[in-house]
Amino acid sequence: MRSGPQNKRLWATLAGKDAALARLAAQTAKREDPHIDQRVALTDGAAALQERVQQHFPTFTLVLDFIHADEKLWDVANSLFGETAAPRTPWVENQSLDLLSGRVPQVITELRRLASLAETTTTQRTVLTQVANYCERNPAYMHYDQYLAAGWPIASGVIEGACRHLVKDRCELSGMRWTKTGVEALLGLRAVAENDDWEAYRRFFQQQRQQRLYGVPEPAPATLESQALADPEPTLQASAPWIVQSCISFLSCSSTSASERTCEGCTRFCW
Repeated sequence: MRSGPQNKRLWATLAGKDAALARLAAQTAKREDPHIDQRVALTDGAAALQERVQQHFPTFTLVLDFIHADEKLWDVANSLFGETAAPRTPWVENQSLDLLSGRVPQVITELRRLASLAETTTTQRTVLTQVANYCERNPAYMHYDQYLAAGWPIASGVIEGACRHLVKDRCELSGMRWTKTGVEALLGLRAVAENDDWEAYRRFFQQQRQQRLYGVPEPAPATLESQALADPEPTLQASAPWIVQSCISFLSCSSTSASERTCEGCTRFCW
């Protein structure tokens, strides 16, 4: 059984593909290690995106997302047989099996053969030619038999799902309108939460706020050893005023001794 994605990280931006890929390259560089000998990048068949990915990740093996290729076969089947015809499914299954078995040239040959038949309509011929051209443009990224044997992913479903969950489910609700600044901030926070980085972000925010307001870094937290050696019952200095706080139950707190830190019926500590 194939395992799911491990150590998945989510991030989204509206700044464009180059900005997203530059950040991804920087994050990938931080995780480089001599023991890593297999590097894979999944994309659709858009030539411009493939070129960008190869520029940012020259040592990665580029894989054409199988789902995109399979969708092209369904486009052909719908054109040849009709969207509700029973022969569609077995035809797509046979062609998909050829793709997964590394027989991309055979699939292209079959598409060209069907396009050359006299009974093929102009619309069908157009679809067949487009899909054949698509496969001929991407054979270097369609060695699915080798990818599967190596245990590599061949489909970007986890990425498509993240796009829906991280972006669409939050930003495309009924009646929503966004500014670019607002949605960038929101996507950043959603990524922090989804990556389980909220506590680290909270500490970072505190440090930045301390520096901005007071011009000095936030004091480092006390070590466990220093906390253990500290006086467990510090004495109150006479000159230090005792702060009187209102209780949650709207009772007034009048305690003035260190041993009486809560009021009767009150669940709030007064320090």
